[in-house]
Amino acid sequence: QVQLVESGGGLVQPGGSLRLSCAASRSISSIDAMGWYRQAPGKERELVARITSGGSTNYADSVKGRFTISRDYAKNTVYLQMNNLKPEDTAVYYCNAEHTYKFWGQGTQVTVSS
Repeated sequence: QVQLVESGGGLVQPGGSLRLSCAASRSISSIDAMGWYRQAPGKERELVARITSGGSTNYADSVKGRFTISRDYAKNTVYLQMNNLKPEDTAVYYCNAEHTYKFWGQGTQVTVSS
């Protein structure tokens, strides 16, 4: 079992930045992979960024060069640094952990609007 708690969402203007945090209830060094997904109204949930236990990362094409996923083992936390935000980045962002099963956080709203 892994409990995940996201934080850091909010309202930001286009071109702005936000950093999302995902705190895990157990050591993330033993989790196979962790990632961030997002779901906009009327759309399916999609992968934004993912990092494996070995450190490999992958990103959605729409966020490459703007978003960065990272982790802090000491804090059992995964981050998503989001720069140059666009209105189309507006969505609920969910943290995910893959370890035999998939575990999800409750989500945090990100709204990009002027």
